[in-house]
Amino acid sequence: MSDSSLERSTKINLLKEPAVKKLCDVLDKSSKKGWRKLGEIVGNDRRFRVSSDDMEMCSLKVLELEGSPSRMLLRLMGERGCTTGQLADYLQTVGNSEALQCLKPPALQILLQPQSVALISGHNLRLSCLASGRSPVQYQWFKTKEEVPNSFSADLVISPVHLKDAGFYICRVNSGDAFEFSRWAQVEVMDVTVSCGQSYHSLEGRLKMVIQPQSQRLYVGESLQLECGAVGRPIPRYQWHRNGVPLPNATKRKLMIPHSIQDHSGRYRCEISSSTERMWSNEVDIVIEPRISVQISVAMECSEDDVLTIGEGSSAFFLNSIPDHLYATDKVALLIGNLSYQNHPQLKAPMVDVYDLTNLLRQLNFQVVSLLDLTETEMRNAVDEFLLLLHKGVYGLLYYAGHGYENYGNSFMVPVDAPNPYRSANCLCVQSILKLMQEKETGLNVFLLDMCRKRNYHDDSAPNIVLRVTANIVFGYATCQDAEAFELSSSGFTNGVFVKFLKKRLLDNEKITVVLDRVAEDMGQFDATKGKQALEIRSSLSERRALTDPILPGDSGDHAHRLQWAKAHELPESMCLNFDCGAQIKLGFAAEFSNVLVIYTHIVKKPENMSSCQAHVTDFSQDLDVDPKEMNRETPEETGIYLLSSNLPQHCLYTRVSSLQKLREELVFTVCLQGTFPAMDDESVHWTKSISIGRPLIARLDLNRAMRRNSCLQTCLIPHSPSHSPCHSPGPEHHLHPPHGGHQVQDFSRLSPLHLCPDVTERFQGAVGGCGDSYYDNLCQPFYEPAVGLSSSPGRLSIPIETTDDITELQTVFINSLQLQQQ
Repeated sequence: MSDSSLERSTKINLLKEPAVKKLCDVLDKSSKKGWRKLGEIVGNDRRFRVSSDDMEMCSLKVLELEGSPSRMLLRLMGERGCTTGQLADYLQTVGNSEALQCLKPPALQILLQPQSVALISGHNLRLSCLASGRSPVQYQWFKTKEEVPNSFSADLVISPVHLKDAGFYICRVNSGDAFEFSRWAQVEVMDVTVSCGQSYHSLEGRLKMVIQPQSQRLYVGESLQLECGAVGRPIPRYQWHRNGVPLPNATKRKLMIPHSIQDHSGRYRCEISSSTERMWSNEVDIVIEPRISVQISVAMECSEDDVLTIGEGSSAFFLNSIPDHLYATDKVALLIGNLSYQNHPQLKAPMVDVYDLTNLLRQLNFQVVSLLDLTETEMRNAVDEFLLLLHKGVYGLLYYAGHGYENYGNSFMVPVDAPNPYRSANCLCVQSILKLMQEKETGLNVFLLDMCRKRNYHDDSAPNIVLRVTANIVFGYATCQDAEAFELSSSGFTNGVFVKFLKKRLLDNEKITVVLDRVAEDMGQFDATKGKQALEIRSSLSERRALTDPILPGDSGDHAHRLQWAKAHELPESMCLNFDCGAQIKLGFAAEFSNVLVIYTHIVKKPENMSSCQAHVTDFSQDLDVDPKEMNRETPEETGIYLLSSNLPQHCLYTRVSSLQKLREELVFTVCLQGTFPAMDDESVHWTKSISIGRPLIARLDLNRAMRRNSCLQTCLIPHSPSHSPCHSPGPEHHLHPPHGGHQVQDFSRLSPLHLCPDVTERFQGAVGGCGDSYYDNLCQPFYEPAVGLSSSPGRLSIPIETTDDITELQTVFINSLQLQQQ
């Protein structure tokens, strides 16, 4: 078969993206010879069955941002078997010569790209790059910027390969006047002694482990180094885990911690994966011990308890066993981020903030439950479970991000189902929760409140909460009293102002108040919020309590509840499903939050007589938040999984299941396998399996129950408490009214900035957080107008853009339309 006939028989859904984009641009812009005319001609060909409904579906694409009717039409034709040759014939009939040019093969095309590879020193390295052109093709290989001597063929062979040959390689291909560069290929070479009987010559297919990490016992301050390694093509990816939790940014073969602390102790293992498979290294124990100073004494008075005598003699060793810091009997944390409010402006930052703090606190050995979008009942029940874990010496941390307010020194957290306007009856009082925490004799109580603290003029209650005098309380308020807290609002997801700076300091081995002081100083240098938001710290600590303090388990505590809390972030086991047709499907799970589960499906084995095969999940309980339009997508971002996407396996279909706290029964769903066979004219055949994974993650804690045995409802004994009121919703007399002399409260979720005030370098988007009139009610007010079709729904935006750590760069981002949004 000639090259031209081969190209004509290629399915159009295999066309390169640049060619497809150029072709769609031409067809979309052409009025008489464009996609509509092409659709009419194809519609008359029974082989591809382009109906009037199909054409209407294509035309609706113009309503979408960057939507292309031509791309939809070409996709339909490709799914029905249309080839590039047939498409060229149609375009010839249409008479669109410009579109025909898009289908012509380029003067030079790279057909085979070199693949990254990991191999052992002493073996043979082969990298291949194959290209076709209109004239003879020439090759030249490079290692970084240097030419590889005598490398003029499609294959680069180094035999044997040595450690010095590791690096990045690329191939330049010439054909006449045209030239192209291949993709970069990384070559990783490991110096490994191969045991007798072992062979790693075959680099294709399965991964092969060649280096295992080793258990270590170190002293505080010493360097911890762990290494693992595997060979294979493509080059393996690595992710280190400690105590079953992925370590952020630990994605290299070697894990290095220059100055270890005791909290780095634990069980380590590395997850090694390629595009098609995954394997684990051995799990090893790392023990970091405190340094013990030993001194020799010849003549010194001391008590017998202080002396450790070695042998028979007058010399003695003195053991200085005074600890450098205090201990916790346990560490537990509850993180709540409310963003999808039913009756109030929605937020974005709480999701990112909770995710980042969860990973950091787990590195500090906290047992963390992280939850998004809780109703009043769910929040109270979550706090109730949290309180059950607090006992003598326990470190308890409660972080909340969302709307809030402060009246008469009492702070209130606003659930997502709070009415508009809301009062204390609809919210959780922080001081009431603190009162119960004090009764537990905890070693440390930390509240981090990332919310507004403006006065709520719709709530005139003044609860009288008498707190005990204890020396174990730390409050970190994201903003000062009677002020707003802000989140950075851009095209993607970024942290709120508070957590942006907090996450840089949280792992510091310092007293918690010192850590927060440094965060306050960092925030004070941030020009975007200077004079608008400042961290406020309240503390009654009299000891050097730090979040990095080690855990020395005590005898007190309810071990059953502690185990239940730990299981609230325990994933179901992955499973392989075998279907009657011979196909095998892998079903895997990941947790984005304690109430957000990610399900992914991957085809492990496809029968040879099956032309195509796909597996998807369906039939979820109506209690859960699962959008059918965003299920079973080819990339995590398409289904709203932005934060966890880099840790998920590739080449799967992904589904994000939210609101697991609402699940009342076991989670049951259907896995549907869809396959086509050439012998059946590629008609689809379906097989299904019903799967139950029990009650995963937070569903085990029954947070959806209306009443609990020791409900947090009892912590808010104030005049409007729901335990005294028959209804949470305000009556007609409680409708929103203008505070402060008739200034109407602005609903900034429906406003978009036109341009800046002359003396303001940032653009702001306010969101009323239960406060009376906002600072921004009068700032730049004439420069806002209603925005049509503006959606503030979180989790459905473009791929998130990582916030830069450099303050100067971030100020530049602010000038480029970065917005501030109040919580």
